[in-house]
Amino acid sequence: FLLRVGVMSNFDEKSGTVEVKTPTYRWFQTIEEVTVFVPVPTGTRGRDISCDVKRKHITMGLKGQPPLVNGELSGDVKEDDTLWSLEDQEVRILLTKAHGFDTWTSLVRGEYEIDPLTLENNRKKMMLERFQRENPGFDFSGADFSGAVPSDMANFMRK
Repeated sequence: FLLRVGVMSNFDEKSGTVEVKTPTYRWFQTIEEVTVFVPVPTGTRGRDISCDVKRKHITMGLKGQPPLVNGELSGDVKEDDTLWSLEDQEVRILLTKAHGFDTWTSLVRGEYEIDPLTLENNRKKMMLERFQRENPGFDFSGADFSGAVPSDMANFMRK
């Protein structure tokens, strides 16, 4: 593949993320984290929310109602590093991946799988994020790949 690069800028502000929308929630991922946004009814307070995240499982919803998100996660997370908040009528859940560089194909395994084009765009953004971290003086925000991104980003270009 070919990578075109600029110089000096803030990658996070310029690169954006590839957001995945489902009927119940939306989410995006970086090398180390998965962020989930679940809309809730107006007037919902923090004490109305039930959010339980284990290494391989997530359950989130309003207390006394069926869960809005429930199932086996596509990858393992560090459950002690999970955070959630209620902002602007959305529950925002921050999951820290147990294995950085894993590309999740869905939030919940087998549910709303990412289409191949979106998956490739996710991999490209995550690879650029990796390049930016490894080369902090360069601007990778406008970089583009000419070819497929390796599916095993954790070991790509490692000796």
